[in-house]
Formats: sequence, C-alpha cells, structure tokens
Amino acid sequence: MWRQTTGSVLCPSCGQLVGVNDPQCLSCGRRNPGMWGFAALLRNVAGDDMGITMFVMWACGALYLATLAVDFEGMSGLLNPSNRSVFLFGASGYIPVFRFGRWWSVLSAGWLHGGVLHIALNMMAVRDLLPGVAHLYGPARTVIVYSVASVTGFAASSGAALLPLPEKLRGGVLTLGASAAIFGLIGALAWYGRRGGSTLIQEHAKRMAIGGFVFGFLMPGIDNWAHLGGFVGGYLAARILDPLKPERGDHMVIAVLCMLLQAAAILVSVVTALPYFRS
Repeated sequence: MWRQTTGSVLCPSCGQLVGVNDPQCLSCGRRNPGMWGFAALLRNVAGDDMGITMFVMWACGALYLATLAVDFEGMSGLLNPSNRSVFLFGASGYIPVFRFGRWWSVLSAGWLHGGVLHIALNMMAVRDLLPGVAHLYGPARTVIVYSVASVTGFAASSGAALLPLPEKLRGGVLTLGASAAIFGLIGALAWYGRRGGSTLIQEHAKRMAIGGFVFGFLMPGIDNWAHLGGFVGGYLAARILDPLKPERGDHMVIAVLCMLLQAAAILVSVVTALPYFRS
C-alpha cells in the first residue's frame, strides 16, 4: 500500500514503464526511477505536480496567519499584517536589504503576503498556473523555476529602489508576495512555447504577461520590478533547464536545496529580527 517492491511504475521524468527496482531508466537515463518504491504512491496521492501546488498554498497560508498572529494589535488594516510583522518574517526591499543588511530576504519574501486579497489573488494564480507548468517541465524543475524567479524578482525590486526614478517606477521599499514567482511561471510558459514551437502556449503566456504588467501600472501598491525580475528569472531558468529534455534526478536534489534555502531564510529572518521587533 505504501511502498511498492515489485512490478513496474511510470518513470517520473519520461513517463515510460520501468521496473520499480531498476537502477536507471532505459528511455531517459534517470537514476532510481522507482524512487525507492515510492514513485507510484507520490503520483497517486500528490498528482503530476507531486503536491507542489498544495504545499505552496498551505505554506503561504500558514505564514500569512503567523504574520497576523504575532502582531495582531499592530495590523494596519482589515486582516493586513503590520510592516513590523512582515519584516520579522522576511519581507524584502530597500529597507531590509540595504538599511538592515538582510540580503537573504530575497529568498523569504515570496512566501509572505500583505493582506487577505493579496494572498487570495496570488494563490488563485498559483493554483491555475503551477500544475500546468509542472506537467510541461516536471515537478522538480518547476520548483527551481519558481524559486529562481522569486529571488530574481525581489533582487530586481530591491536594487531598483536605489535608482533615481519617478515614484511610479521605483523599486520596493518593503516588498513581498508570490507574484514574482508567478510571473516566473509565465516566463517558463513563454519559453516552452518558443522552444517547443507551440504558438498557442506562447501567445497565452504573452497575454498573461502583458495583462499583468498593465494591471501593475494601473493599480497602486504593486511591485512592477518584482514582476519584471520574476518573469526574466523564470524565462532564463526555463531556458537553461530545457523542457524538451527529460527531468533528471539531480533536478530533484536542486529543488530540495532551493526549498531548504528559502525555509532557512525565513528562520534566519525571524531570529535576527526579534531584537528590532521587541524594541
């Protein structure tokens, strides 16, 4: 029921039948395609995306509730965590990165949200986009794209805050949210359409990107630099990973490292910010 020890399973990389104990897939070369006997269980329970979508949504939801709980009286509005609270958990931007030297916040900011509408819209986008990207790239490469896009988005936003630009074009002073990674998923779709020759996917990604950027410039309080940086980061990461080649075992290792680094960034943010929070 839990671990399959005999028979065949579908290779997580290429989808071809392989023996559950085969050391290597004969079709794509992936090592240990049976995943120690747990490949079938993971696919049946978590789906093609190996549970990434639900993990992102639950993790963002839990951290959102945590930011509300630790500074409930300091909430700046209806179900909006205070600036002190999101700073504690690792919001990024000019103030955390350049005034306080919290450079690791570019890793943590993508898991935080500033209000109930903010997290609701982002999680709807994650639910719509992430499973499709995982189907095209594989779950491990999707995690890599998502993580890289989030980091490049907040790095671009924090750096742009140093530039002498009009207020509407400035980077983020205190910025957070999953939208940088979401634009990275759109960038990955754009590259897949170009690489695979799918005009339909490419045009769909183009419409989503243009619509998102236009909405960002029309609505106040939206970090357009994070969106742009996320799109570019996701596009370049997808290009390096090449969706037309099978997902490899080392992609899973890199994906796990990406998640561990982001979790560590949140932990470091909380530990190092406690003195400021208590003062």
